[in-house]
Amino acid sequence: MEHLCPSPMKATSNGIFQGDNPLDFALPLAILQICLVLVVTRGLAFFLRPLRQPRVIAEIIGGVLLGPSALGRNKGYLNAIFPPKSITVLDTLANIGLLFFLFLAGLELDVKSLCQSGKKVLAIAVAGISLPFALGIGSSFILRETIAKGVDATSFLVFMGVALSITAFPVLARILAELKLLTTNVGRMAMSAAAVNDVAAWILLALAIALSGDNLSPVVSLWVFLCGCGFVICASLIVPPVFKWISRHCHEGEPVDEIYICGTLAAVLAAGLVTDIIGIHAMFGAFVIGVLVPKEGPFAGVLVEKVEDLVSGLFLPLYFVSSGLKTNVATIQGIQSWGLLVLVIFTACFGKIVGTFIVSLLWKIPKNEALALGFLMNSKGLVELIVLNIGKDRKVLNDQTFAIMVMMALVTTFITTPLVLAVYKPAEKLSKSDYKHRRIERKNPNTQLRILTCFRSSRNIPSIINLLEASRGTERGERLCVYAMHLMEFSERPSAILMVHKARHNGLPFWNKGQHSANHVVVAFEAFQQLSQVSVRSMTSISSLSDMHGDICITAEKKNIAIIILPYHKNLRLDGSFESTRPDFHLVNKRVLEHASCSVGIFVDRGLGGSAQISASNVSFSITVLFFGGHDDLEALAYGVRMAEHPGVELNVVRFLVELDSSEEIVRIDTEGTPAATVVSADEEFLAAFRTSISEDGSVKYEEKNVRDVSETITILRDYSRCSLFLVGRTPNGVVALALSQRIDCPELGPMGSLLTSPEFSTTASVLVVQQYYDNLYANSSHQMVED
Repeated sequence: MEHLCPSPMKATSNGIFQGDNPLDFALPLAILQICLVLVVTRGLAFFLRPLRQPRVIAEIIGGVLLGPSALGRNKGYLNAIFPPKSITVLDTLANIGLLFFLFLAGLELDVKSLCQSGKKVLAIAVAGISLPFALGIGSSFILRETIAKGVDATSFLVFMGVALSITAFPVLARILAELKLLTTNVGRMAMSAAAVNDVAAWILLALAIALSGDNLSPVVSLWVFLCGCGFVICASLIVPPVFKWISRHCHEGEPVDEIYICGTLAAVLAAGLVTDIIGIHAMFGAFVIGVLVPKEGPFAGVLVEKVEDLVSGLFLPLYFVSSGLKTNVATIQGIQSWGLLVLVIFTACFGKIVGTFIVSLLWKIPKNEALALGFLMNSKGLVELIVLNIGKDRKVLNDQTFAIMVMMALVTTFITTPLVLAVYKPAEKLSKSDYKHRRIERKNPNTQLRILTCFRSSRNIPSIINLLEASRGTERGERLCVYAMHLMEFSERPSAILMVHKARHNGLPFWNKGQHSANHVVVAFEAFQQLSQVSVRSMTSISSLSDMHGDICITAEKKNIAIIILPYHKNLRLDGSFESTRPDFHLVNKRVLEHASCSVGIFVDRGLGGSAQISASNVSFSITVLFFGGHDDLEALAYGVRMAEHPGVELNVVRFLVELDSSEEIVRIDTEGTPAATVVSADEEFLAAFRTSISEDGSVKYEEKNVRDVSETITILRDYSRCSLFLVGRTPNGVVALALSQRIDCPELGPMGSLLTSPEFSTTASVLVVQQYYDNLYANSSHQMVED
């Protein structure tokens, strides 16, 4: 038997020039394995993205493909890349990754919010565990009679029950984000129920591990279980006070001391060591520490940032390959094996979906929501693989049973997204119901103005509130209704789940009154709502950047918004120039401009009103509207006219007229294909009404400037560079605007916006670039609008 024992591998080679084969040494082989795993899993994730599948699907399939089921059929490949002697090193790295992933999973679970879940969520969670668990026990008897003869009955029974009753909480969160259900009732219930389910599954798994093992004495199992309980109790008494003390020494916006991070990671490893000594599994200790770390304050977020990319990106895929190397689909052969696979998949799906569906109906949840909940709770993932791997290592599951269970996990997770989409579609695009006020320019200016303002971080909130204060117009606050949308990017990272918890905590969409980190946001918006008597309603968009524009446009249509105000994708630097920290948001703005069913403004913030919110009585803004002509310039002027109603706003309207030689004849066609004459008449009509209305208003000035070229235009603009805010149209009409468009840096800002934000134009004024909602149907009906 000696020749079967692989010889131990040395860590590093001397290189091929000295006659060494690097693949015979542990480190170069591990590096090759990691690189191969990353290429395969990320490649599969890219191809599966159009199917809206979570990354875990690609990682499970990648693991199976690299194992004996597919590529591993070639023995030369398997012995070269994954030789038996390398498996120990691979498994060790994979388990270290798993250890820290489980720590992050524990950080995701907020025990306080679980305790406040309510009876409905608890009932759904219990139903989603108990029926599949019972059916798992039933199917275990059939499996033991056929392909799993000779295994310990009790531990096999519990492992099968746990494997079928699990819901993968992290996977579910990503599916909900992909389907835009995170902030819906279904999403909230599914997240809470899955979290309860997760905790119950870990407790059941601890029980299953305690019951399994080489020593079948019930006294040993009892000792393992009791020591595990003792560890949890001791950790509950020691860990929270220590981490609360650490949290108090970590302040928002300041770097966390390296010794706290290092101490926490050491504590995670130490807890893993203790639970491994007890005989449960090292990952339980890590999970318990994660659950017990307080979620308040910046420390939990910093921990996740430090650990998540290395763990989720590098180490965790190794765990899927480690599972894949143990999975041989070829062992599922014959009618009996395939029949058992179908039975296990049916049992798993039936138990989860029917159990959740029936209890949901008893709680008077609509049928389509109840069915969607059932499908969502049926998603498996990494947690399922952990259970199966432990069962395989403990010899509770043989090769054939293991392969069947891995296939079951893959199928149940894969079908979740299409099934939910088939029965529940709350985020469908609304029909183009002609709500009246899709823009600021309107027949009756006294109707309510609805603004959807979006922000990515708290840095621009004072300026946004000052802009909204100026938009309030007259003292009658009910004329302005504001929807404040926090744009939150949802990624594959564990920190995205923490973000969702914060977003949903206490039912508040994007702030949590119990969190000091967000207090300045709360204070700012609440103060604005109370002082200005303006209706402010908050909401959150939690989605990937590729879908974020859809959230914004659908919300605008649902809420009958007149104008969406988006933040510019670049941030202001101390020297007055702009830098792009997240160029991806550039695409979000571009798509909103293309798809919005109302007017859109892009707000380039240079600190409007300073770094603090200004009270209504202290507002003193000088606002300049640059008018060349066209729909967008009309919208900018209409917005300026509304702002001029505010007692603290002084408005300057500068109309640019082009001096042309009499010999020149210019035919203009605007972007919508409407003849220029129509646009000119609309401009003149609006300007005539505007000049009549301002004849007695000293805070509004109207000037006309004759210009011949771009340089003259820029010279005039410099005279107004000391104002607070420029209001400009995105696509102005005219020869000068056309000449300026040759030097556009950012198409979303148009020629004037690009000029006013360029380094060569020195100003401290913020800029709002406006695009008017315009289509021919709206244009034809706008003159016959029914006044409110």
